[in-house]
Amino acid sequence: MSHTPAPNRRDVRKAQTRQRISDVATQLFARHGFDQVTVGQIAEAADVSKVTVFNHFPRKEDMLLDRAPEAEQLITDAIAHRAENQTPLASLRDALVARARTGQPLGGFADRFIPFWRLIVGSPALRDRGRELYQDLEGVLASSLAEATGEPEPHSGARLTAALALAAYRTAFLATVSRMLAGAPADSVIDDHIAMVERYFDAVERAVEGAAAPADK
Repeated sequence: MSHTPAPNRRDVRKAQTRQRISDVATQLFARHGFDQVTVGQIAEAADVSKVTVFNHFPRKEDMLLDRAPEAEQLITDAIAHRAENQTPLASLRDALVARARTGQPLGGFADRFIPFWRLIVGSPALRDRGRELYQDLEGVLASSLAEATGEPEPHSGARLTAALALAAYRTAFLATVSRMLAGAPADSVIDDHIAMVERYFDAVERAVEGAAAPADK
């Protein structure tokens, strides 16, 4: 029976330092605005050097948008560990719906997330970085889909499916965030959001199946 090795103390300390920097940076951004806070101020407040900050976060934006690795893991796990006879997209849809139901970050909704979303909306730098991370996730999803279907990567079918699926989810997510930024409480939007995600993913599945079907001769 195999066991996952326990992280060593050095790795634990690194993870704790990274989390502390991110937490301090988020607090400063929320208090003063993203563009008004310097890396030097973050380092001082977190009691580390600027070099240490940049060792953990090469870009200032990533101190706030620090869940990209978790998002990648969510995608790969949903597809790799899907139920028997379940399509990769259906498994990813269910994983996203589950996070919405439980209010978890990366797909969930809670009133406490509103200041975070306002920071992103108010900063061109954060919006630009968000788009870059979105493109990275599209590549991760395409690779996972290609592996799940046995298609070579890069493959146009997997790329198309990934682009459509993430565009569908982004459309639903941004619509729900917009409602909350306009004043709707989280518990009033979750059911509508889940219905949108399910409807949009079903539409993507149908579109992909239609694109893959051979043309009539």
